[in-house]
Amino acid sequence: MKKIIISTLAVSAMLFTTSCENDFDTDVNDVVVTKGEADFSKYIALGNSLTSGYRDGALYSSGQNESYPSMIAAQMKLAGGGEFKQPMMPNNIGGFIGIPGFPGKLELKIVNGALSPVPNSPAAALDNVTAGGPYQNMGIPGAKSFHLGLSNYGMLNPYYARFSTGLSPIAAAAAQAPTFFSLWIGNNDVLSYATNGGTNSSTTGGVTTYTAATSQIGNTNPATYLSNDISDPGVVAASITGYVNALTANGAKGIIANIPNITSVPFFTRVPYNPVTPASLGANITALNTSLYGPLKQALTAFGAGDRINLLSATASNPVLIVDVSLPNLSAQLTAALTPSLGAPTAAAFGQIYGQARQTTPEDYILLTTSSVIGTPVAGVPANINVNGISYPLANQYILTKAEAAKVATATIAFNNAIKSVATSKNLAFVDMNAKMEELNSKSGIVWDGVKYTATFVSGGAFSLDGIHLTGRGYAIIANEFIKTINEKYKSTLPQVNPNTYSGVTFP
Repeated sequence: MKKIIISTLAVSAMLFTTSCENDFDTDVNDVVVTKGEADFSKYIALGNSLTSGYRDGALYSSGQNESYPSMIAAQMKLAGGGEFKQPMMPNNIGGFIGIPGFPGKLELKIVNGALSPVPNSPAAALDNVTAGGPYQNMGIPGAKSFHLGLSNYGMLNPYYARFSTGLSPIAAAAAQAPTFFSLWIGNNDVLSYATNGGTNSSTTGGVTTYTAATSQIGNTNPATYLSNDISDPGVVAASITGYVNALTANGAKGIIANIPNITSVPFFTRVPYNPVTPASLGANITALNTSLYGPLKQALTAFGAGDRINLLSATASNPVLIVDVSLPNLSAQLTAALTPSLGAPTAAAFGQIYGQARQTTPEDYILLTTSSVIGTPVAGVPANINVNGISYPLANQYILTKAEAAKVATATIAFNNAIKSVATSKNLAFVDMNAKMEELNSKSGIVWDGVKYTATFVSGGAFSLDGIHLTGRGYAIIANEFIKTINEKYKSTLPQVNPNTYSGVTFP
């Protein structure tokens, strides 16, 4: 319950190969490579962490070397493409010493007898590589759509500070006079809301507090957004339109990608909604049902909210207990109902703790990082009700609830409609990355030369240890989708790359 355990079976699954089918279109290795109607002599890639080669929770050198733009650029060189430089990190660990929130990459290590992803300590302080520029890979981890237009973005994001010349990212890109560009932005405009369980956080005096993040649909002033708020689709569309106008001013062609649904990445799918097994609870099931779940169920039923809690099962896996801030707060009612049996002080505590509590359903998403919290004790809470997710409800930041997931879905659809509209209006290539991620998330996955890739955490081979970003093999799948779409739109014959030659998850 307290860690992600990767079994020997999962390791074996990574090595499993299917038949020699190939889900990609026939490669063009036997065809003369041509640029078609495009000019690849100056290729610029703009985007966020996915563009930079970020993986395993950090940006580090070997991951950058397997970024999808670097793969595309290598194929473009076969058709007249020019130099493609990346702002390389100084080491293969990543992170920044002295800057909180920027640890080194995750690695699989044996913890209490099981393989678990563990972050490394950062390997170096923030460096500056501006002198080695300009750089053609302008993927900036953490960037939202409107960030690429900020002239002071180097002051706000250390990843951009490393190579910023004082211009906004889009101005720096346009100054290089690209002949071809790729743009994949908008993920973080909704993803940061989802990965933080629909909350914003702040730290005062070493104590972190959480407030509900909001959907800013209808608010077109991003200066008022908090860090994890969902951006307005109009802001995303206007930002991307402005970038495309700047990049195409001198006749450059390019390709734009939409964003994937969160339900296609393992950060949201790895941990099931019902991860609490009877074996993990043992004899405590009876005690919990008698002292907690039963009385709560009875009291809530009297208020028409009996569906929030069900008794724990001794034969099937159980959901976890969570706080759902979208529910009516029944603290006062619970306190009054429980006072005769528990006494006023205990009843008041129960009312406060369980007033918005419920068990998870299949429409909720337990975050990958929450797996290390479930089953741990809560400080300052009596021992009989202090187990996270079992007797004490998990806080809002650990779960993306049904209501929060609906906001994410609404925004994603709106973002993707806007992105496709921009591509169509500018007659640019459009790659449906959402559909590709859904394909990767299917049972059949994607096959290349007999090797099957899926969105299954670790064993699927495509996603890195953070559950959001890809492995080198996953990025190769992305690169091929870009290449295929470029060829279709601009009549070029760029060869695809072989995902099997790139790196996957590294085992100790």
